[in-house]
This record gives sequence, C-alpha cells and structure tokens, in this order.
Amino acid sequence: MRTVLRSIFRLAFVALVLFIGVLLVNMITFSSKQLKVDAVILEPVSDQVFARLSEAVRIPTVSHNLKVDTLPFRQLDSLLLRSFPKTMAQLERLPVPGLGLAFKWPGKNPNLQPILLTGHMDVVPAQSDTTDGWTYLPFSGEQAEGFIWGRGTLDDKMQIMGLFEAVESLLSDGYYPQRSVYFAFGHDEEIEGKEGAKVIAQYFADTGVHFDFVLDEGSIILENALKGLKEPLAMIGIGEKGNATYTISVAMRSGGHSSMPVDETVIGLLAEAVMTLRAKPFPAKIDGATKGFFEYVGPEMGAFQKLLMANLWCTDGLIINTLEQDAASNAMIRTTIAPTIIKGGIQENVLPFRAVAKVNLRILPGETVESARAYMESVLNDPRIQVQVSEERPGNDPSPLSSTESFGFDVIRKTVQEVFPGVKVAPSLVIAATDGRHYTEVADNVYRFCPVQLDRTDLKRIHGLDERISEAGYKQMIGFYKQLMKNSCR
Repeated sequence: MRTVLRSIFRLAFVALVLFIGVLLVNMITFSSKQLKVDAVILEPVSDQVFARLSEAVRIPTVSHNLKVDTLPFRQLDSLLLRSFPKTMAQLERLPVPGLGLAFKWPGKNPNLQPILLTGHMDVVPAQSDTTDGWTYLPFSGEQAEGFIWGRGTLDDKMQIMGLFEAVESLLSDGYYPQRSVYFAFGHDEEIEGKEGAKVIAQYFADTGVHFDFVLDEGSIILENALKGLKEPLAMIGIGEKGNATYTISVAMRSGGHSSMPVDETVIGLLAEAVMTLRAKPFPAKIDGATKGFFEYVGPEMGAFQKLLMANLWCTDGLIINTLEQDAASNAMIRTTIAPTIIKGGIQENVLPFRAVAKVNLRILPGETVESARAYMESVLNDPRIQVQVSEERPGNDPSPLSSTESFGFDVIRKTVQEVFPGVKVAPSLVIAATDGRHYTEVADNVYRFCPVQLDRTDLKRIHGLDERISEAGYKQMIGFYKQLMKNSCR
C-alpha cells in the first residue's frame, strides 16, 4: 500500500513540476510585440489651430433622431472651405449625396491602394438641465487654462479639424502623397450614421473605390490603463461590438383595480424578467480582439500579471473574474445588457394589462442580434414574456475583426510610438459604435483609434460635462496625422 502511495505522490510531484515548468516557459517566451522606433521631432504648430477648432465648436452641429437642422452643417462646411485654402484647392471634393463630406487627395502612384481617414461632424446635445454644470458653455469653444472647451473637442470635431490642419501643413511643405488619401466626414454618427457614413460608403462601393485601410475614431491613449502597466496604453480598435435595442413585453388579461391586486402583475413579471437577465448575464470569454489585447499588453507588465496572461489556457477563469469587477473591462469580455426604458401603468389605481421594457445590448463578436435575442428568451423561459428586436432601432451585428498582421495596423502603431514615445500599443475591441462599421465592405481593414492621450478622469467628459482637449494634446494630434500620412504614403 505504501509503495502505491509513494508512486502516486511521485507522479503528482512530477506532474506539478511539469505544470510549473510549462507556466514558466510560457512566461519566459512571452516576448514583447512593441516596435523599436525612434521618436520623431514634431514641427512647430501655429497657435491659430486653436482658434479654428474653437470656431468649429461654436457651430452647434447636434444630431437628432428627428428632422436634421441642416444649417449648422452647412456652416461647418463653409468654415472648412475658408480655413484650409490649400487643402480645398488641392483635394477633389466628391459628389456624395446628403450632408456628408468626402474628399480625395490624389496620389502620385495610382497602382497603390488608397487609404481613408474619417471622422464625424455631429455632436451629442448638451442637455439644458446640465448646462449649468459646465465650467464654460458647451458651444462657446472657450480657450482657457491650456484647453479648448466644448462639445466636439473630444468627439469628434478635433479629428476633422486636426486632419485638415495636417493636410494644410503638408501642402505648405510641398508634400504630395504617393498613394491617394481619401477623407470622409458623416453628419449623423451619433444616431447610427445611416444618412452619413453609410451613404458615403455606398458611394465608394458604386464608384469602385476600395481601401487598404480605414482609420476612424475609436479607442484612445489611456494613462493608468491597467494595474501593473506603468506606461500609457494606445489601444487600436480592430473591431467593434454590435448594438441593438430589444423590447421585452408582458401582456396579461388580469389587470383591473389596484384595490384587488392579483398575485402576478405585468409590472411584477417585467421587473422579475429584468432582474433575471441581470442575474444571468451572457457568458464571458477571452478571444478575438480581447485575446490579442492581452498578447500585446501581457509582456509589458509585472511578473505575476505576465505569468497569468502568458497562460490563458489555464488562467482565463481568474482573469475573467478580475475583469468582471469593473464595468469597462467587463464590457470587453461579454455581451452586456442595459435596461434603459420601462413603461407600464397609466394611473396609480389601475393595474395595467401590458408593460414594456427597452434593453440595449452591446454584442460581442461571435454573436449576432438574433442569437442575443434567442439567449435572452431562453434565460427568461416564460411564454408570457416576449423578446423582440426594436422596430425603431433594429441595430447591427458586431463588425468583422481587422488584422493585426497588416500594413495598416503596422503603420498606425509605428506612428503612435514615433509621436508618443514611451507609449505601449495593443489591439482592442471598441465597445461603442462608430462610423467605421459602415466601411467594412470597401476596405481590407478598418481601424478605430483617436490619437489623444487622456487619463481616466477625462473619460466622463466624452458626451458629458466639461468636454475639452488640451492645447498640447491637439498639437500632438495634428503631428500624428501628418506623420501617419507620411508613413502610409511613401
């Protein structure tokens, strides 16, 4: 008996040593994917760029679900025309339908596949009941304290103005690209982009234009992005989650007077349904863009985090458990459910016959709008509860994932490390919706990245109070776009 036990212990010890050995070998061979490049010295940028961005912010190009007010968009178009004379003289304006804008900067070599740089002209409203919370009025474009303040300074007028500031500067230097560079600016990104970027993308499809890569807004450079990572992290979005709103409805014949409530009411059942979905979320997983994220970030972290990320085959459960504790990281690993609207009663003494909730889902790649609906229906498992895709906003499936082994990804990350020395780079999944998804059929790859460095306290300014960009950060953004076009078009 003792002999058998000794054999078992020996085998267990050998297995443990081998297991630890595999973990250590994986960690040791988990090598850095960061490029070794020299920092570029950015050319001086005139302070006049701040005044032009401020003027753009003062134009209230707010997108609404109702009828679009075209005047502000025409005013922004006019601002571009008079602010960038060399750009407008050299670039060809393309006849896209609607309020969207598209331009072509012809390259010297027509055999090279073109690239597309995009942004959007519209901004979200600054609600009247929150205006008093702004340090400076949201459409003032105030220049103060080293910042430009107002709607659009982070989402997304700084991108449009920054791109054309870069082109104007390059033309002043006598630069002309080898490959053609296209620019496209939609007017309704904040309300799904169906009349802006989608129409522009269809124009490209109809005219036979296909891009090597598209660069749209998206992820940023974030300071203190992860515990264990000392350097700021530039996250290049290689895909984005799907987005759909669903109607969850309960209808029963047992309404009536509130003085005689029945055991089950439609409001009670609906509340239970919402809580059930919260208690039984979509499964979490580390794959695709999120797996690529850890493959790039892991080698840059401390020994313990590096050990975990080098061995996802056995540590994914532990990592998932950690990521679930934070709302932002939780959104990277699963389809999320957010109840946004509940409607039911009509009067305080009447039991309603029907109650409805709207839930917004951000859908992880690998799932679809329909598979998400089916999952919720199976979790609720009650024929009295109906789950349907909203007719008003049927949504969209997750985008395809773009390659991290492409010319486009390499040139973007190279430019990041040249212009923002010391920053680490990783592919990422964008959890919000962008216009980039509309261009997937006319490009080999679509990337989502905005070259601005923020800390975590700045994130709430996007769509929130006191949106602002630093003057130094805006100059660096312009420098990034200049360098990106040079790197892309040699």
